[in-house]
Amino acid sequence: MDDILNRQIPHSTEAEQSVLGSMLIDSRCVAGVVGVLSPSDFYSDVNRGIYETILSMFNYSVPVDAVTVLDRMRERGVWSEDSPRYIIELANITPTAVNVMEYAAIVRDKSLLRALADAGADITGMAIDGEGGASNILEAAEKRIYALRRGRAVNGLEPVASVLISVFEQIQEASKNAGGIPGLSTGFSDIDNYIMGLNDTDLILIASRPGMGKTSIALNIALHVARESGKAVAVFSLEMSKEQLALRMLSSESYIDNKKLQTGRLSADEWKKLAAAVESINRARLLINDNPSITVSAINAQCRRVDELGLVVIDYLQLMQSATDKGSYSGETRTQVVADISRMMKIMAKELKVPVICMSQLSRANEGRADKRPLLSDLRESGAIEQDADVVIGLYRDDYYNEASDQPNVAELRILKNRRGNTGMIKLLWLPEYTAYTAIERRYSDEDEY
Repeated sequence: MDDILNRQIPHSTEAEQSVLGSMLIDSRCVAGVVGVLSPSDFYSDVNRGIYETILSMFNYSVPVDAVTVLDRMRERGVWSEDSPRYIIELANITPTAVNVMEYAAIVRDKSLLRALADAGADITGMAIDGEGGASNILEAAEKRIYALRRGRAVNGLEPVASVLISVFEQIQEASKNAGGIPGLSTGFSDIDNYIMGLNDTDLILIASRPGMGKTSIALNIALHVARESGKAVAVFSLEMSKEQLALRMLSSESYIDNKKLQTGRLSADEWKKLAAAVESINRARLLINDNPSITVSAINAQCRRVDELGLVVIDYLQLMQSATDKGSYSGETRTQVVADISRMMKIMAKELKVPVICMSQLSRANEGRADKRPLLSDLRESGAIEQDADVVIGLYRDDYYNEASDQPNVAELRILKNRRGNTGMIKLLWLPEYTAYTAIERRYSDEDEY
């Protein structure tokens, strides 16, 4: 009981006073401080009132010193008889303004600790009340923590000179690769040439109608990246189980018919191929999560714990959930939810500094057109997906709609949006029995060696 009574809410009176004192003795500190602290970061009501006063003066370009601050405090109604003494004390107890940003960092850290404590208390309250069920409470908790972390991020203006240095270093690094692509290879050279590989912070959408094979091409890319780069690849499947994904990877890696693998009726040679495929896949750092109700914040949290993460694959966007008080959505609300999820995924890609590939369903809009090739406007439920994505690839197979097609098992990867280059179209060969894609000019037979 004594421990509970003696436990204090996180704060640092000395740091708060030093921040205010620094601004009073050197007004040049104000611009730096207002960029990282908000009034709510101050625990003391008195200190918060003084900071709000200084902030309002800064906004109107009013000079900041002890006299002007006291005068403005009178105008704002936050002045008291102790104010003159306290303002003078603040200026006197601050040894130097040189360390003002270190003082501000302490204030900010204590504020975050208080916010975490408040969030924890609210989450505990929700859990005890039990309203909405455990799943909805968990999602609300994840969203609360995710929003809290996002709210603490500070990105200020940078001189273009420092940005140019970073870009120049990237160009130098690319030159060492004999003019190759800057990002991770997808395993398909034609795709790499269009999008410059899979680049850090990029959100890449692969969209199609159901049954076109978008999961298969995503797995092909994931396995190639994991094997060739040596980095970890995290795959989040909201539709298929871990076992189904593994079966697909074995089929595409061994070039053994998927149906044969499911029945286990394999020849002696096929068992050898299967063993070689298992060994090859085992060497790749491929991580799978098949939680069907995972959220972006949970994905973000799990990926942060992965060492040397190279790529995140999510299958697929419309199945993802967001924290909500209701278990179902109206059409309009669901559109906003998908927009929020799309934005959070782009933010996650930037925070993790890795490419994120996400599958997306297309609406039925193309079904009513004579030419059923996908358009950006076909992205299901939200135009925000188009806005957030750096690359959008629409997957189309003519034989999906036309059994008499003169191009059976030929897939068109239509680059509908590309921030790194031009749009266009690439053709790949679809191998349905192996649930795999390959370059159009490459053919495989059961006699392939490993």
